[in-house]
Amino acid sequence: MSLETFKHNSEIYALILRSDFDTEGIQFFTPGNFSQQLGYMKRPSGYQIAPHIHLDVERSVVKTQEVLFIKSGKVLVNFYDYEKHHVGKVILESGDIVLLAGGGHGFEMLEESIIVEVKQGPYCGEADKMRF
Repeated sequence: MSLETFKHNSEIYALILRSDFDTEGIQFFTPGNFSQQLGYMKRPSGYQIAPHIHLDVERSVVKTQEVLFIKSGKVLVNFYDYEKHHVGKVILESGDIVLLAGGGHGFEMLEESIIVEVKQGPYCGEADKMRF
């Protein structure tokens, strides 16, 4: 059961949910102020979640956070601070999930990889990021 937190200067840069993570019930890993919320649910057969509609609630999003699902392959993630200095790295493999919450990041495919990405929109094109 593996949940890893990558921090730099006490700020969460990433939450990594490894493919072997398992727990009963529901568990959220993110602080309530994150613009993306990452949770895990394990429910028995027959369990029901009541039908519901999400209400329109105006939110202010300042920082883009994204979630990557490594469907297959092996990916090296490099982490950078806000001054563009390399501060660490981690390897993600098939089934792993990472929430990228702060700092900068870059990726190297160590094997052919399929990645599914989820982030908030609307997408602002190149205004969303600074490449270095």
